[in-house]
Amino acid sequence: MNHLISYLGTFTPGANGSVSTFQFEYLTSLGFAALVIFAGRAIVRRSRILRKFAIPAPVVSGLLFSIVIAVFKGTGVLAISFDTKVVQDLCQNLFFLCVGFGFSLKLLRRAGGRLCARIAIGACLLITLQDIVGVLIGNVIGLHPLLALQCSSSAMSGGVGTASAFGPIFIDLGAPESATTVGVAAGTMGNIMGSLIGGPVAAFLISRHGLKADPNDKPESAASGAAPALSNDRMVSTFALCLLTAAIGMPIYALLDSIPTLEMPKFIGCLFAGAIARNVIEARGMEFHTAEVDAIEHMFLELYLALVLMTIDITALAPVAGQMSVILLAQAILMALFGIFVSFNLFGRDYGAAVMTAGNCGWGCGSGPNAVANEKAVMDQYGWHNVAWVLYPSFAVIIDDIYNPIFLSIFGSFFAG
Repeated sequence: MNHLISYLGTFTPGANGSVSTFQFEYLTSLGFAALVIFAGRAIVRRSRILRKFAIPAPVVSGLLFSIVIAVFKGTGVLAISFDTKVVQDLCQNLFFLCVGFGFSLKLLRRAGGRLCARIAIGACLLITLQDIVGVLIGNVIGLHPLLALQCSSSAMSGGVGTASAFGPIFIDLGAPESATTVGVAAGTMGNIMGSLIGGPVAAFLISRHGLKADPNDKPESAASGAAPALSNDRMVSTFALCLLTAAIGMPIYALLDSIPTLEMPKFIGCLFAGAIARNVIEARGMEFHTAEVDAIEHMFLELYLALVLMTIDITALAPVAGQMSVILLAQAILMALFGIFVSFNLFGRDYGAAVMTAGNCGWGCGSGPNAVANEKAVMDQYGWHNVAWVLYPSFAVIIDDIYNPIFLSIFGSFFAG
């Protein structure tokens, strides 16, 4: 029996009263992710409320799965974990690479510079407000201002990566040693919040203003009106192109990440590489296999979300849940109100603006993939919007990755000592 179990993962007996652990190896972990995907789709398909409020399917089943895992750990039965780091990283980077493939000059001309400017203004304003609100609430409840910042734009707009990076920086400025732990916990909770806020906010805006999707606005792969036919040969060559372009994205990431004060996620390199590759392909008159790219894009997004949500360690949130939860509640309320009263108006007060507002809630409380998942869930229920899908999440995340670390560094320095 022990020999068979060793093929599934690694068991470590508990010592000195600690809980025994079992980490599933990566293929078995992917099997659990597949179950999460199937379960999420089945639950959403049977729930009118979840569809109405556009809650992404992997979020529903992933959270349920992580709660079950937390119960096992919390009751001392077994601490279960999954070997997903490499696969999760691959999914995130290939997904954003495919998003980058959508950045054709034709689309950017259609979106216009005014919308891009408004997206940038909205992103910078949200980040600034998150930090001001966080510090003010922290002052009221007696939380160190640098810890409050870790629960604000560091973890909300920045996500776990930015919070991890700024933990040691804030500790050097005088924050308690728990700064990194608080930031990572807040970022983890933010991923959940962002996934749950965006759909209902968009659904409210769509219902309140009687918004409708343009029936002529379709995914690029469906622009001809006929269902796209996938080809084995094209799929193989397209996937190979994705891998090659992702590799080219690494020097781009290295260049961007070397800029002082900027904390860039790896997928930004893939995003830029995809955009460059797409426009080079179009300029040379080469064939671009849109249907195959769309299939790869959606496949990796779904798998990435399942892996992220099913591996959230809910028990890790308990030790820092007190004061942190007060600030996170304030951030959730701020995000919803900002989306309804600021983002929607900035982005044009139309159906596309509602979809982009869902995306805003996604990255504003979680991450870029959350933004995309929110938009996809809304469009699956209410209709497609190409500019919102291709332009908004990526452009907003780029602005976030430039402005957020700079503002955090400057604003945080006022609370040093």
